[in-house]
Amino acid sequence: MLASGRVLGDQVGSTAPVFLAFLAIHVLAGLTAVITGAVAALSRKGSARHIRAGRWYYRAITAVFATATVLAAMRWRQDYYLFLIGAVAFTAATIGYLHRRRHRPGDTPHIAGMGIGYIAMLTAFYVDNGPHLPLWDRLPTLAFWLLPSAIGAPVIARSITRARSRPRSGRPDRLDDRGMQPEARLVGERDGDLGEPGSLEQP
Repeated sequence: MLASGRVLGDQVGSTAPVFLAFLAIHVLAGLTAVITGAVAALSRKGSARHIRAGRWYYRAITAVFATATVLAAMRWRQDYYLFLIGAVAFTAATIGYLHRRRHRPGDTPHIAGMGIGYIAMLTAFYVDNGPHLPLWDRLPTLAFWLLPSAIGAPVIARSITRARSRPRSGRPDRLDDRGMQPEARLVGERDGDLGEPGSLEQP
């Protein structure tokens, strides 16, 4: 069993080189997932920025789960719950990602899956690190488990409600093989730059 220690004044599960190497990748992937997930959520749905950020979010959360699995295996007795939360995050994000990737109708599974994955990822972070963070260390342990869901669930519900009430007339129900709406793809190709959100036009 690996013994915990401190690195740069912060508490870590172990100071073993292999553990720290996976931890570094885990932290980088986590930051990437947090940023790209937020960008995808705040970008116009169907835009190049939304699609690109969503793909990077899914890749990052996959890396988070993979590294969390390795880290938990090294300290299973102490960290098994992090593996379980990571499995929930990865499974939910996969459901949401594949729903859109496979051109299935409706927005609810996509929004709910990606959103639940984001909430689960933040829950794992605060459960593991909350007791060591300023101000957060004053909260009861239960708060670390419940606060991300209490804040995130209404946001997801609102997004689903807005998606369901959005008029769909004149909009394609399917995306092309690159995950883009056909009209947006044609405009982007004509302008010669799919990477600029401003180059997309919606009917």
